[in-house]
Amino acid sequence: MSLAGLILLPSIWPSSYVVNVLILAFIFAILATGLNLIFGYTGLLSFGQVGFFGLGAYLYALLTMDGGVSPWLSILLAGIGSGFVALLLGYPALRVSRASFVIVTLSVTLLAALLARNWVEITRGPMGIPRLPAPSIDLLGLGTFSGHDPHVFYYIALAIAVASIGAIYLLVNSPIGRVLRAINLDEPLAASQGISPKKYQIAAFAVAGILSGIAGSLHVSHLGIVDPSIFDPYYSEMLLIIVIVGGPGSFWMVVVSSLVFMAIPELLRMAPELRMVLFGMVLVLAAMLFPTGVGGYFEQRKLAMWRRSLRS
Repeated sequence: MSLAGLILLPSIWPSSYVVNVLILAFIFAILATGLNLIFGYTGLLSFGQVGFFGLGAYLYALLTMDGGVSPWLSILLAGIGSGFVALLLGYPALRVSRASFVIVTLSVTLLAALLARNWVEITRGPMGIPRLPAPSIDLLGLGTFSGHDPHVFYYIALAIAVASIGAIYLLVNSPIGRVLRAINLDEPLAASQGISPKKYQIAAFAVAGILSGIAGSLHVSHLGIVDPSIFDPYYSEMLLIIVIVGGPGSFWMVVVSSLVFMAIPELLRMAPELRMVLFGMVLVLAAMLFPTGVGGYFEQRKLAMWRRSLRS
């Protein structure tokens, strides 16, 4: 679906349910793009993205409710705050092996969930923080449109998703993106060429943290409440499935995979248990038929056609 189609969709298909499903798809597209940056391009599997997702959500809630900060600025600050925490954690975490890095990032998410449940003075514990404000759009001469309206929030989520995904697209197609790919393919070789792998890996981890924080703040501003369920393992499982099926390092296929995996189960009105069964089946089939993901399969096909054309 093109960007123009997404812009026109609410007027063509005005159902609030469909609009809410697509808002969730945009949020997960931001989140999956962040994981794809650190996993698909840098080669580091991170379970910490949902931790930064939840951190961004709580930062948004505290900034807007306790700090009186505007929702728009709070989304930005939540992303920056999550990225800063990722930067602080990235240096010690990346001093260990890649396998240990996975455990460290998982521990961060579990610790964040534990703090959200038990640090009642700040997070309100299991009760969460309700009645969160949503960003609004102020059009001169036309009035103010509240983000609590799903159709208004749809365009807010779409604009933030396009800006976030577009920025990462420019990054991965820049010289920095080529360095990240080189580190992923052969880290010792990249280091022998004067590249500092750890520096680029920490930077990528921080950028992915920023995206996760933005996605988390956007998610709870739409829901209107944040509670410890924001750290549910369901989000981690869903995020990994999206990236693995789309193809790690396949930029646009991961974005498309986000839209598909969020939209189809919701539109089919499947229960959460049935969704995970469906996703598990899709993941097994994808691993058997497309070991490098759907994006990787198409890339291999294109490469094979190019080679055949050179022989002929």
